[in-house]
Amino acid sequence: MRRSNLINLALALLLALPFPIANAQNRRSSTTANKSQSSAAARRAADRITAQQLKEYLYYVASDEMRGRDTPSPGLDATARFIADKLKERGIKPRGDNGTYFQKYTLRRLRADASQSRAEINGQIFKFGDDFLPSLSSGTAQGALVFVGHGWFVKSKNINAYQGIDVRDKIMIVAGGARPDGVTPDDLGGKQGEDWDDFGGYARRHGARGIVLIPRTRDYNQYWQTRRAALERGTLQVEAFMDITDTRIPTLIPSQKMLDALMAGERVSGEQVFQQSGGANMNSAPFELTAGKRINFTTAVASETSSTQNVVGVLEGSDPALKNEYVALGAHYDHVGVGTSGAGRGGVKDGDTSGDTIYNGADDDGSGTVAVLSIAEALARGPRLKRSILFVWHSGEEKGLWGSRYFVEHPVVPLAQIVTQLNIDMIGRSKRDGDANPRNRDLSAHNEIYVIGSKMMSTDLGALSERINASYLNLNFNYKYDDPTDPNRFFFRSDHYNYARNGVPIIFYFDGVHEDYHRPSDSPDKIDYEKMQTVARTIFMTVTELANLANRPRVDKQLPSQLTTR
Repeated sequence: MRRSNLINLALALLLALPFPIANAQNRRSSTTANKSQSSAAARRAADRITAQQLKEYLYYVASDEMRGRDTPSPGLDATARFIADKLKERGIKPRGDNGTYFQKYTLRRLRADASQSRAEINGQIFKFGDDFLPSLSSGTAQGALVFVGHGWFVKSKNINAYQGIDVRDKIMIVAGGARPDGVTPDDLGGKQGEDWDDFGGYARRHGARGIVLIPRTRDYNQYWQTRRAALERGTLQVEAFMDITDTRIPTLIPSQKMLDALMAGERVSGEQVFQQSGGANMNSAPFELTAGKRINFTTAVASETSSTQNVVGVLEGSDPALKNEYVALGAHYDHVGVGTSGAGRGGVKDGDTSGDTIYNGADDDGSGTVAVLSIAEALARGPRLKRSILFVWHSGEEKGLWGSRYFVEHPVVPLAQIVTQLNIDMIGRSKRDGDANPRNRDLSAHNEIYVIGSKMMSTDLGALSERINASYLNLNFNYKYDDPTDPNRFFFRSDHYNYARNGVPIIFYFDGVHEDYHRPSDSPDKIDYEKMQTVARTIFMTVTELANLANRPRVDKQLPSQLTTR
């Protein structure tokens, strides 16, 4: 080969080299441009979430007409229909029962049946409500009686209320029933029934037929009236959660008149039992009551059913494979209903000093309810995302996380296909400059929100959440409560908990407790709508990023042991 040819060949090769380099640069530029365009499109879509729209929705959801959105209630049902109508308008598909937006579940209310509950001691008749109150379990108990003091057995503390007493086929009289003085929860770490037991467990395990319980209370008359009203009002339970193998022993609470009759002629009088039941330790050793003294009682329960619902919609993803995975976004749309006239005490169902008795629940959790709705509407208008978005408005959160528990136990999509659950519960209040009210001490500021759980199960999720926020509106993410040992236990107190304990990584957005928390004064006129807009838009961008990821966030951590059980 001649030199000139070699030079020409070299020149030809050099001339050829820039083209693939240029192509790669063009591809990178194109990818960057596409990402930039995608981000710009998402930001334009996020701008559809406005303070004005949030305000309009919240003034409806938290209006007096909704009567506090108790579970169940007509106001809650009206709110559910409002949400469903908005979803339908935007073309978000229903994912509830039978092609509806509603995932229904049955509730059962149990009440004491006064007409069928009765008691007698050696033929002397005692009346329901005046002389005794029954437990909310049906059954009949009769037999001889044994007195067992506080009714506890704790091996490590050498405490045994049953020393020398056989309770089989007998009725136990228990004074107080509370954990004995000096016994801490750490002392109850062993196996119940072997290392320790309370009076109920001991009665079941050792064949007692019934229990006469004198509660530990300083004001027995007040306790009696409250307990009687509760029995007549009844207790509401989710039927699906009820234990059909319930083996509770029939239990009766006596009046002082009835207890005096029981303890007449015994080594401890009825008055002494009443006095000592106010403390956790009884001075008297256990003993059998006089031979021939017998009690016969029946506790009866009446029940009725109703229903409530979660509201569920889905926005289908565009990717043929990824659309079978879901980013879940949720809030609870219930609150605590209506109280009675009086001075509000926070968390107690009474009114406030103005006489208002309707717990509007504007921040808790009307703010989350309408934020999820506004985010859903903005997402529905496009651009389409690769993964599907699952919207769930949970009911019964205030009763004990009912709706979210029912959802994860009866999921409308496989839980394994939910890549993340974002929970919005209270994002509408801000601490004002100069606010010295101690009840607002930990309320977040205008540009601040508490973030809980984002890093607990997934390093990827925590990093993504931080990155999206920093590159967008840059809220102050406060991680004060993102702590397994948080004494407030906020991680346990909202619906994300039921997802997390089933392996779904979560983020919980929360503004903090304040002076109007669980009071009638939690009203829509006190909401910081600009803050709501900022937080909702930030969550919108987080949802968008999660939905378009090539790979879902890895779950690379187990929940801390402190968070695995309530």
